[in-house]
Amino acid sequence: MYKAIKPVLIQMSPTLLFIFVISYFAILLAVAWYTGRNSNNESFFIGNKNSNWMLVAFGMIGTSLSGVTFVSVPGGVGSGNFFYFQIVLGYLLGYMVIAFVLIPLYYRLNLTSIYTYLEKRFGIKAHKAGAFFFILSRLVGATARLYLVISVLQIFIFDKMGIPFELTALVILVLILLYTFEGGVKTIIYTDTLQTTGMLLGLIICIVVILKALGLEFGEALSQMSTKGYTQIFNTDVKSGSFFLKHIIGGAFIAIAMTGLDQEMMQKNISVKTPRDSQKNIISFSLVLVLVNFLFLFLGGVLYLYADTMHLKVAPDDLFPTIALSDQFSGVIGIVFIIALISALFPSVDGAITSITSCFCIDILNLNSKEGTEKEKKKIRLKVHFSFAVVFFLMVLIFKAINDKLIIDFILKFASITYGPLLGLFSFGILTKRVLNEKFIWMVCIVAPILVLGIDICCSPEWYEKKLHIDLGLKALSESMFGGYKIGTELILINGLFTFAGLFFISKNPKTLA
Repeated sequence: MYKAIKPVLIQMSPTLLFIFVISYFAILLAVAWYTGRNSNNESFFIGNKNSNWMLVAFGMIGTSLSGVTFVSVPGGVGSGNFFYFQIVLGYLLGYMVIAFVLIPLYYRLNLTSIYTYLEKRFGIKAHKAGAFFFILSRLVGATARLYLVISVLQIFIFDKMGIPFELTALVILVLILLYTFEGGVKTIIYTDTLQTTGMLLGLIICIVVILKALGLEFGEALSQMSTKGYTQIFNTDVKSGSFFLKHIIGGAFIAIAMTGLDQEMMQKNISVKTPRDSQKNIISFSLVLVLVNFLFLFLGGVLYLYADTMHLKVAPDDLFPTIALSDQFSGVIGIVFIIALISALFPSVDGAITSITSCFCIDILNLNSKEGTEKEKKKIRLKVHFSFAVVFFLMVLIFKAINDKLIIDFILKFASITYGPLLGLFSFGILTKRVLNEKFIWMVCIVAPILVLGIDICCSPEWYEKKLHIDLGLKALSESMFGGYKIGTELILINGLFTFAGLFFISKNPKTLA
């Protein structure tokens, strides 16, 4: 059993940490004011297609990692070794597909929303379905990440000041709303660059300080981690959910779906002037991301070495904040940790609110094709932006009620369910020339994920029993039907294949329609 975090561990004044958090926000607001001057709807949606590809690539690192990576990936080393790196290697393959298949397609069609492709290829219902599944995926994923980081800030700062969780969440969302309200993507390109810098500096400083406290060099630390088994990267157990081929293949399709078919990520890429620059952005970003993820795993190993030395037992997601803010470091890395944590949080949340707003305005409300002045359209967009901020707040409160901070597995699982229809729709459009019967598109996109979810529950009942706290009574079924096989990150590929098969079933060869 993990023991609760004890307040006695905290020496640094929560008031001082609070001052640094507010100062950080003040800098973001200043950047937003500067970049948001004279902005319009085109600036908000795609940054006037004038973004610098190097800034986009660097800022996307922070968006891809988020506060969940900052806390959960190091914490997961204790039970999962470096197996997460298998997924990262899969990401690299997926990013190559994005760079050389999807980006040329998006630029050739001159898209503002990538889901417009589905309308051009299949019709309005496919367009709406793609937009819906993106909004659902981003809404749940981003609010889950937001909840995790707010929980950490609450424990170490705001509880000490007598500020309730609900007020903390509300104020943070209001501040995010303020600096994204006007500039949108144009602003986020710059704020993400600032925040990625803060996160990476924090990561490196924390590694150096804890290594120094242990009296170890980089190589010595790796050696000790290896002795304890933390550094194992490849899992060769075929039945395991983290078997290396499952993770690599699953990682590739997660990258394709959660980056290449994701409006939040791609609206930044298509804000770059030329497709060649956008490709350079993706390739350079993916290579740096591999290194950064390795450093997060290395940090996790260092944290567990330190925890063993101090005989410290806490929940995995509490390990990093507990050590960083403990009295043993006398605040040396406390401020660095808090700034790095919020730097990891905001690129994923500000981009999510902005991209969901863009998607709803363009794909659901058809704002670009509506008649009206720029001022009238901007008014609609601001109302949508504010409305989704309210939804974010309510979703964070739901996660607070559930109170499960081991959240990275949930995010990947949920994304595998909701991004599957997007993967199926886009792959069917790109790989075939068949024509869909529009009446059945929604049915396929809903039924396929439900079937895949049912198979996953039957195949891996232990995961769902742990999350739902209900005995599903499916363990014997899992052993008899699947021979102990556990579905891992390849779930998204299975989902995409089910959707693809369903779409094929409701399609016709265009030659037969001539």
